Amino acid sequence: MTIKLSAATLADLPERVGRPGYDRAGLTPGIVHFGVGNFHRAHQAVYLDALMETGAGRDWALIGAGVLQSDARMREVLAGQDYLTTVVKQWDGGSEAKVTGPMTGFLPVGDAAAIIGRLADPATRIVSLTITEGGWCIDPATGEFDPAHPAIEADAARPDAPQSVFGLIAAGLRARRDAGIIPFTVMSCDNLPHNGHVARAAVAGMARRWDAGLADWIEGEVAFPNGMVDRITPATGDRERARLAAEFGVEDSYPVFCEDFIQWVLEDNFPAGRPPLEAVGVQFVPDVTPYENMKIRVLNGGHAVIAYPSGLLGIEFAHEAMQHPLVDGFLSKVEAEEILPSFDAPAGESKEDYFQLIRRRFANPAVADQIRRLCLDGSNRQPKFIIPTIADRLAAGAGVTGLALESALWRRYCVGVDESGATIAPNDPNWDRLTAVAARAEDAPMEWLAMDDIYGETGRAEPFRAAFAAAHAALKEGGVAATLLRYIDGGL
Repeated sequence: MTIKLSAATLADLPERVGRPGYDRAGLTPGIVHFGVGNFHRAHQAVYLDALMETGAGRDWALIGAGVLQSDARMREVLAGQDYLTTVVKQWDGGSEAKVTGPMTGFLPVGDAAAIIGRLADPATRIVSLTITEGGWCIDPATGEFDPAHPAIEADAARPDAPQSVFGLIAAGLRARRDAGIIPFTVMSCDNLPHNGHVARAAVAGMARRWDAGLADWIEGEVAFPNGMVDRITPATGDRERARLAAEFGVEDSYPVFCEDFIQWVLEDNFPAGRPPLEAVGVQFVPDVTPYENMKIRVLNGGHAVIAYPSGLLGIEFAHEAMQHPLVDGFLSKVEAEEILPSFDAPAGESKEDYFQLIRRRFANPAVADQIRRLCLDGSNRQPKFIIPTIADRLAAGAGVTGLALESALWRRYCVGVDESGATIAPNDPNWDRLTAVAARAEDAPMEWLAMDDIYGETGRAEPFRAAFAAAHAALKEGGVAATLLRYIDGGL
């Protein structure tokens, strides 16, 4: 027997399922969050739920917001269960389910007036975002905000009814400025280097298309703290819904399954106030840069390193990839020789210890993180997670053999056929373009590095080009497994 999740059925859930111990009717909203996906519900919402369990932070409830069709579907699903989410954290040998309740509403998707009205409300003191790496209107080649992005161009012509995240935030800030209300803080929770700086550039860049004075005010008066977020959170599908029902007796239309590890490091820059999240483990620091460099390069970069060989070898899950000696050997060698030497660790932290933690997390069989998820959206992820490390290695006069092989494996994956001859379904917003370039690069490998919007100057660096050409030739001649073995043995 299963029980359909809702506020009315919380008391009826099986005893082993945790549920809010606070009165949700007494919550008042203080945060509007754009991008209510799995990661947000497994991370920021979990921290807020834990804080509310202590009796604090109950004036910091979440209101969801979004601009995509998928956001409209999420709104519909969550409204149907009173904005409750079942979060299942998993470790090797066990799991635990907890219903979280810090979200109290979700603004109608596409209703600019309603969203701007909520942003203009003085009760809204933080606007947070998890809109994925591809949602930031960034020119991948430069890493800078792209004012000519189609979404920005469209909002430039409709200042009173914007439809992009950045147009809505800029319009909300404009309304507060005009009413003399202190601006809210904009808090990015995406895996981006210097995500606060990126958010400032995007919001102010959007505003500048309307009004230079508004853009200057945003740059001077609005806080955009940088932050590092971390929790491995696979996608939800029928498998996860069935597992929740079978193991915990709960029917949740969109549960979240995640690892038991969680981390959040934030710069403490919240002029309009913030919840006391340090009480539940959030680290507040003056400068988040060392933490984000370590996490983005070792974990996100490491995901890319295991993703493409695994996808080509027909491996389905990350823990299975870590059981494959060639994939694990490839990861360990690239991390030790090229990724770990590329950055300085935070004070008191060991890079090697951190990498071993990451290896254990990747190998957690309970999480069952899909390799296909890790392969997703390489055209946006490579410029953020891999290419900066290559650039830093080249600037230091150091080798990039392993990272060049990672790039060549991505090219091979984008051919759209794995080592067994099975078709790889489209797995990138730019899939058609990538497959076309990957096909041309089969006999002219430099075609791949000529994608300036992805590789930029790094793609023109001769040491990288030579290493990429060698990796490409090895893959073409011997295939994935033989090439990984050559690399691990030092013969590439």
